[in-house]
Amino acid sequence: MSERRFSVEIKSGNRGIVRIEKYPVYQNEITFLFGESGIGKSIISKALYGLLDQEGLEVSIDGQAYGRHLHDEWTTQVRQNSFFVFQEPSSHLNPLMTIKDQLTEGNLNTGNDSEILSYLWQTESDSAIRKIIDVYPKPYRPSGGEKQRILLAMAFKRINAFLEKRLSDQPTMFVFDEPTGSLDNNYRNLFLQLLFTKYLAHPFTILIITHDYSIISEIYKNYRNILPRIHFKELSRIQEPDVEVHDFSADQYLNWLQAPRPVQGSGITDDMVLQFDPEFRIFGRTLCIYSDKSQTAVKPLSIKRGDMAYLKAPSGVGKTTLAKILMGIYHSESFRMSIGGINITERTSSSLWPEKIWGKRAGMVFQHADEALNLESTVFETFSGLPLKISHTAESLSQVLLELFDGPLSEQFLRKKVAYLSGGQKQRLNLLRTLVLGPQLIILDEPLNGLDFNSVKKVLSMLDEKRSQGSAFLMISHNEEIFDHFIDRENIYYLAEMQS
Repeated sequence: MSERRFSVEIKSGNRGIVRIEKYPVYQNEITFLFGESGIGKSIISKALYGLLDQEGLEVSIDGQAYGRHLHDEWTTQVRQNSFFVFQEPSSHLNPLMTIKDQLTEGNLNTGNDSEILSYLWQTESDSAIRKIIDVYPKPYRPSGGEKQRILLAMAFKRINAFLEKRLSDQPTMFVFDEPTGSLDNNYRNLFLQLLFTKYLAHPFTILIITHDYSIISEIYKNYRNILPRIHFKELSRIQEPDVEVHDFSADQYLNWLQAPRPVQGSGITDDMVLQFDPEFRIFGRTLCIYSDKSQTAVKPLSIKRGDMAYLKAPSGVGKTTLAKILMGIYHSESFRMSIGGINITERTSSSLWPEKIWGKRAGMVFQHADEALNLESTVFETFSGLPLKISHTAESLSQVLLELFDGPLSEQFLRKKVAYLSGGQKQRLNLLRTLVLGPQLIILDEPLNGLDFNSVKKVLSMLDEKRSQGSAFLMISHNEEIFDHFIDRENIYYLAEMQS
């Protein structure tokens, strides 16, 4: 094992962003790096790869100015031989160029990408692929999962180019930053299979930054042969801005997953909170809810008090769309539901939701905390504008926050701007902001986004406690392994588009 450790410090003005003494890069081996969102995993990796813009940032690597690192032989060769898959595909695809042109731009203008695309889309149809690559990227076209696979295709083109050179003595660092965040388990496993196949053909350095702890199960199930060359690591905070990398025990996750869960039952009462007819139409598409993955049995989405339901579908099918119909954010062309005893159809006035639904009968925790929260508000102000029956004091709010935050919480933390919180802290705040309202139905869209393992356990424990007290939940998540184990089989639903 060839290991190189870097010292990295990144500052903006007088504010320290992140500092780490020994950040390991294992040459020609595979590292999975876990940890809370916003703690520094991405920016450290970008710094080492040579991607940071020095405008507004003060960066040093191994105590030297960043310019020296950029011209270092190691950095130069890494950038020549490797590829960096960014976390947010939408922000790294050019809306003024077709995807086809972007797949052959610059150093990607090598090799044939049709084989890679066919594999990642699991199709041999040229017309199906052209529907993706002939378009100019837009916010909702292609879907998030498709954009993710486009960036992965670019990475595999660079991997193929490197493998053709067979340069075992030159450094590489193929970085995949949340490469499966928008993929269901099927596409995630296809990605891993292709990546490990390439790796076994000729090893190269791989860094996968992820919050998907279920990847561990997939590796232990199908890739034990390469476990000796895999490192599971976690980045954690010491004291802001200092962080450290430590080993993450795979057994810690695997044993927790197999531990018995509390018996949930099918609701603590017969009180129906939500009844949503299985067939509905929106954006010119007809969608349907099923009780099974094979789509043989249509089933209305029915949630009682004390139920936790789980809605499954591949990325882009319409899970979040359905949630936003429930919340009156999207106007469906045809649907019918009853929520908290109120019957609603596509003809219902939009004024009903703010008057009788929002924060009372239903609340939603949105997928991206940065978009759901006011970044200019303080932690305290995030709660002060809510329609609560009793106004919170600093002391009572601290008790709410302690459900997911480690104490003690200082007055300084309550006055801290949301913009300066880490991604994981924002997500916990995002969750608590809706949960404190205590609506009958709580919709959770990717509630584990950006959380480290300890926070995942805390969130699931808190949700189960609130469920046992009568709250009803609708869960939307790609963390299938976790929620399949956490939620009763009878409360799992599948969403699919009906073909004409």
